[in-house]
Amino acid sequence: MTRPDDQFGKNRFATIAVGAAESETHPQRSGMNDVVSPIHLSTTFEWGSGEYANEHDYSRESNPTRAALEEQLARLEGGEHALAFASGMAATSTTMLSLVPPGGHIVSSDSIYSGTEKLLTELAAGHLGVNVDFVDARDPKNVAAAVGSDTDLIWVETPTNPLMRLCDIRTVADIANDYGILFGVDSTFGSPYFQAPLELGADIVVHSTTKYLNGHSDSIGGAVITNDDGVFEQLAFAQRTGLGNMLSPFDCYLVARGVKTLPARMEHHEANAMVVAEFLESHDRVARVDYPGLESHPQHKLASEQMSGYSGMLSFEFDGTAIELEAFIKGLEVFTPGASLGGVESLIEVPSLMIPDEIGHGEATAAIPETLVRVSVGLEDADDLCEDLRTALP
Repeated sequence: MTRPDDQFGKNRFATIAVGAAESETHPQRSGMNDVVSPIHLSTTFEWGSGEYANEHDYSRESNPTRAALEEQLARLEGGEHALAFASGMAATSTTMLSLVPPGGHIVSSDSIYSGTEKLLTELAAGHLGVNVDFVDARDPKNVAAAVGSDTDLIWVETPTNPLMRLCDIRTVADIANDYGILFGVDSTFGSPYFQAPLELGADIVVHSTTKYLNGHSDSIGGAVITNDDGVFEQLAFAQRTGLGNMLSPFDCYLVARGVKTLPARMEHHEANAMVVAEFLESHDRVARVDYPGLESHPQHKLASEQMSGYSGMLSFEFDGTAIELEAFIKGLEVFTPGASLGGVESLIEVPSLMIPDEIGHGEATAAIPETLVRVSVGLEDADDLCEDLRTALP
């Protein structure tokens, strides 16, 4: 299982993440040969013509710091175009609402982030009349059965939040191609380091940069990467003119800084997650562990084929009462109970306890067990993480 570096040409992933390739396209940033791309906070830029022309005029339309990040993200995903948005949901909603017309049709995996589910059921379907079919995308046949000539977009998460289910990206991409349908993948949990959806045939990749790409829990953002020129033009118009939901220069700087350590962080996240997953799987108060890196995961083979690593996210079902589960969470010292994921610190979340209003209760989407615990394994010492769990588990 190796990183598919061929898509990056002469520079491999870690080299691109650090930014060494930037010198090829920006030999003299600001005339100072900056090693780190500077933060351009100006809202407007002086107009010039001829040899004094400036590619930037107004920061909503284009900003040098954002342009540098978008170029960096495109290279990481092996894509032609990238756009940086104000949040992961801004990236997702702009993609869906720009590419699917009112009254259109979306086929979505039934295990998705709760915010995406609300976007589909309450905004797309409720206000724009979009027909949304949720299917169990673990079996590509379910996707094939739901699509038709009127379908505008297939949307999946893989691995999914929080059930850690996988979708066969290559097979679904073939289905989309057969019908001429756009295929979008939320690859936030995998990160560009462990998963390359464009290489597997997807048309669009979406990330919450808040998570692994930034990696330090200090910036909210999102990104869309594509090779499709037409898709890029539609999304760029929506980002810059229609909705104006671009990422700020300072947040672009933070994400770009985080990306430089993405390979090292992801290797450490994965190593720690495997240790934690194996510990939990052996504990008698844990009914089931969902981690694609475990051979017990029903889609472990698929994960090994389409991912170059298993990332740092896992979930498990606690074997006990809700009261015991709350006591377990309160007994943790190294793990921080809280939402979000992908930072250097280990976070733990019980959706039914901490965010009950965000959990989908619709019949069309996958049910989340009341005792499900989602774990974002950070970069602490793995032995300390296991000892914290061991001490807190009843």
